[in-house]
Amino acid sequence: MEQKEKIKGRTEIATLGEFGLIDHLMADVTPQNKSTLIGVGDDAAAVAAGQKEAVVWSTDQLLEGIDFDLTYFPLRHLGYKAVTVGVSDILAMNARPEQLMLSIGVSSKISVEALDDLYAGVKFACRELEVDFVGGDTKPSVTGLTLHVTVLGRSERKKIVRRNGAKLNDLICITGNLGAAYMGLHLLEREKRVLQGIDNPEPQFAGYEYLLEKYLKPRARKDIIDALDEEGIIPTAMIDLSDGLSSDLMQLCKASKCGARIYLERIPIAKQTSAMAEELHADPVVAALQGGEDHELLFTVPLAMQEKIMGLGLVDVIGHITADSTGCFLVTPDGSDIRLKAQGFVESEEC
Repeated sequence: MEQKEKIKGRTEIATLGEFGLIDHLMADVTPQNKSTLIGVGDDAAAVAAGQKEAVVWSTDQLLEGIDFDLTYFPLRHLGYKAVTVGVSDILAMNARPEQLMLSIGVSSKISVEALDDLYAGVKFACRELEVDFVGGDTKPSVTGLTLHVTVLGRSERKKIVRRNGAKLNDLICITGNLGAAYMGLHLLEREKRVLQGIDNPEPQFAGYEYLLEKYLKPRARKDIIDALDEEGIIPTAMIDLSDGLSSDLMQLCKASKCGARIYLERIPIAKQTSAMAEELHADPVVAALQGGEDHELLFTVPLAMQEKIMGLGLVDVIGHITADSTGCFLVTPDGSDIRLKAQGFVESEEC
């Protein structure tokens, strides 16, 4: 009877949320081979390559209608962004990307010329990042264009950075400004709605080119990894900022079993992001916290490295790590504490 009820039962994904679903599906997965150094729970996996090195690899997929809209997403930029998405996971492990494979599902509406544009973007990004494009797979698709990116990288084992290494009083650092990609997406969606059905549409993008570039053609922050290495700085924990500052910081804190306090006035937000938010009657801080797709790096370093990390000129220190029992909070200029929430693909989860 109990087994019959279990078969009849149905759990909706919405009851778990994105991160809860991942935890549920991978709960009983553990490495069986000594060569597996890092498995589930980080931006990428790592496998032993000799006594001192490791091969690091990640996989990502981008789906038409979910991750991109071909109404306004140039295929050349989509190819470039696909590389950024994959490479950023490798960089978040403090590793250097070396090889990339791209598998695609192609619907009948896509022409050979369109695929030439897509692959031109992939090839350009690979050359820019010194990554070898080594192959992939092509299949027909009845659900639109799909991209599946796999990236391999390499690192010394002792230099690999995971999400679980943050310590009490560590500084919380981010690269670049946040929320611009989110506002770029909303600008494109607005123009799509306004110009629907109009012949020879002329979208109004003047003054917001930076937002469009941050969404359509984000750049992988290999320069940060190079700069940290030159200064001999190995972060204690690191994660790719793809789901939004709140979500990604909470994922890092969950892995490190710690809390965090970040300060609103320290979160860098570009002028164009604030201007676009004002036009749309939105809050630029919400864009920075929940927007996602910035593909910057969020990492922690010991408090003793504050002067050294600030000297890079590429990083903003936005807060510090606290005890696990304190939770994750945003501190406003008047001293108020706002509990952070993590946005999944279904619903938010509270820290």
